[in-house]
Amino acid sequence: MTDSPSRRRPRTPQTPVQRALGLLVRREHSRKELARKLAARGVDAEEASAAVERLAGEGWQSDERFAEFLVRNRASAGYGPRYIQAELATHGLAGEVGRAALEAFEGDWTQIARDLVARRFGAGLAEDPVRRRKAADLLARRGFDADAIRAATRWDPDEF
Repeated sequence: MTDSPSRRRPRTPQTPVQRALGLLVRREHSRKELARKLAARGVDAEEASAAVERLAGEGWQSDERFAEFLVRNRASAGYGPRYIQAELATHGLAGEVGRAALEAFEGDWTQIARDLVARRFGAGLAEDPVRRRKAADLLARRGFDADAIRAATRWDPDEF
């Protein structure tokens, strides 16, 4: 037997902490992002800030954990350290937290660039200067430095 709409219990409004926790259960958020999302849902700025501080104090929210998640996620999607650093800044993590997350990343940026070029452009890149230039442009847009770009666009798998 299903409940008719008149038999449902009325929903009690969620507190700012409950709303923030609901967002955090889905994925990690930075403090700045969490406060912004709460404000967008009609929560007063002071209440949102207090809720975020409470959850951070209890270990539910962590800028460090979010930064590490973002670095791993973007690196696995083929983005370089400069792009990731800029994205961390948009989340309010341009300082020490962002730098520490990038330094703690154990991946090889040059290998990530090589893998991206191989996926996008396939074999024969070394012989085609136009495709090599396009690959270099892609890597620059994705936030890789000049050394990684050079290594990825001139890499010959037979050398290794």
